[in-house]
Amino acid sequence: MGSVWAIVVAGGGGARFGGPKQFDDLHGRRVLDWALAAARAACDGVVLVVPADRLAAEDPPPGASVVAGGATRSASVRAGLAAVPADAEMVVVHDAARPLAGAELFERTVAAVRAGADAAIPGVPVTDTIKRVEGGRVVETVDRSRLVAVQTPQAFRAEVLRRAHGGEREATDDAALVEAMGGRVVVVDGDVRNLKLTSPDDLVVARALLGGAP
Repeated sequence: MGSVWAIVVAGGGGARFGGPKQFDDLHGRRVLDWALAAARAACDGVVLVVPADRLAAEDPPPGASVVAGGATRSASVRAGLAAVPADAEMVVVHDAARPLAGAELFERTVAAVRAGADAAIPGVPVTDTIKRVEGGRVVETVDRSRLVAVQTPQAFRAEVLRRAHGGEREATDDAALVEAMGGRVVVVDGDVRNLKLTSPDDLVVARALLGGAP
């Protein structure tokens, strides 16, 4: 059985957050350290992608390597992919801005790819009413029963993910690139606690969800 590697993407500048949130404190550890810990528990190896100006200062933990990210999220994933061994069977991509993803969520996506999918992504049901708006006017109420909110970690057959990134295309998540090339992407149960830190308020929520965790 081939190896499973994770790419933890921590290369963003946090424009909406007001700074690089992945380095903020979360119960005594950096936000990205929570994501790294889950990835290391579930995978054979980890590549951490950080901003280029932080590369020299980053001390990689055992079983991990650190590379400089690019100007976009997709470019950062490609930088991580370049550091993943060529014989890896599977690659799991995870955003460092999701510090509450547990190792079991990694394992759930990996199991779905082992079962035959090209990619597996966690999703949670959309509970709000969703409306499509143009020019400030509602033009459609979307059927939310067919919608899920997608999270990371996302697992991929390594060769499929490499092909999907071969054209240096851009997307908000890697599954969209696999979809565009006709790959089979399946959805597994996500975790409502697995929030993405987008604003400072999200960090407050994450601290509350962790409760007394050290």
